[in-house]
Amino acid sequence: MNYRVLYFASLRDRAGVDCEEIDSFAVDARGLYGELRARHGFGMNEDRLRVAVNGEFAAWDHALNDGDEVVFIPPVSGG
Repeated sequence: MNYRVLYFASLRDRAGVDCEEIDSFAVDARGLYGELRARHGFGMNEDRLRVAVNGEFAAWDHALNDGDEVVFIPPVSGG
């Protein structure tokens, strides 16, 4: 399946891109993040991230569909 993945904050810095199209065999957000973690060397565990699918927060076991937009949201700080 093909997914559009958006990156923010430290994940964007590590991936080197704001977004990318990914061809993947992953069927849920957990599997997709595992693939991306191996691909980009993300050091952050799932328990530190939120995931959103098509603009809505979702569970890690949320089933993905071809063409979904997936966002992994790390904790951010600012002031």
